Amino acid sequence: MHKDQLLGSQTAKNGFLNEKDIVSKFNHWNEDEDAQKWLTIMEYSLDEIEYVKAIQLSGYKTDIQVQVTIKLKNIIDAQNLQVKLVSNPKGFNQIDKRWINKYIEMWNIPHSIVSILKRYTGEIKPNIPRPKDIRRMFANEFTQLEQLEIIDWLEANKSMIVSDILKGRGQLSAEWILVTQKTKENSRWILKPMNFCLNHFGNGKVKITSRGNLKIGRITMQRKGGDNGRKTANMLQFKINPAELFEV
Repeated sequence: MHKDQLLGSQTAKNGFLNEKDIVSKFNHWNEDEDAQKWLTIMEYSLDEIEYVKAIQLSGYKTDIQVQVTIKLKNIIDAQNLQVKLVSNPKGFNQIDKRWINKYIEMWNIPHSIVSILKRYTGEIKPNIPRPKDIRRMFANEFTQLEQLEIIDWLEANKSMIVSDILKGRGQLSAEWILVTQKTKENSRWILKPMNFCLNHFGNGKVKITSRGNLKIGRITMQRKGGDNGRKTANMLQFKINPAELFEV
């Protein structure tokens, strides 16, 4: 097998722009080299595949489900892919965004942590004189005790949080991340199993950055902002740089 296939990375001869293109490539896997390489990375023997059907989903961590029918075994195997489309090497990509109250339901967040997070996003206004931003507080504006408290809580719950925001839960949780990047010269892709991605992005300390944001490993946790001043600016979002996967 070619070295690039082993690494799960390849330069694409013909660029693909969106999830529909990727669905089409899987559905025409017989004549599509990229789709054949993706199926090989997923540990299928191409000569044992009878049929492939890919469908696009919305509202789940999985963007594309690939259903593979194996010859002679009368079984259909399903693989769930999360797709990240990036246009530059430092393109940060939102992986999860919700109101704090939704995260309380998911993670049983204690009241003291809720108070910190809601001031961080601006749902609750700053409780300090002369904040850097009158709409919200930065993490380094909390008291030392509060900073330690939020770091300790995130560290203790890191595995659950990282899994929920990247992989999701249930039958439609994502098992793979496919990153496609269009550059000036060409296009390229990389396909990595979700466990690899959880380790890559989630491993590392929880910390407060010099700009006052919270980070879990390589995942940035911040106020959504923007939205022309609408209330949704006060949601909490998590972001990664998917292009990092090309370098590991």
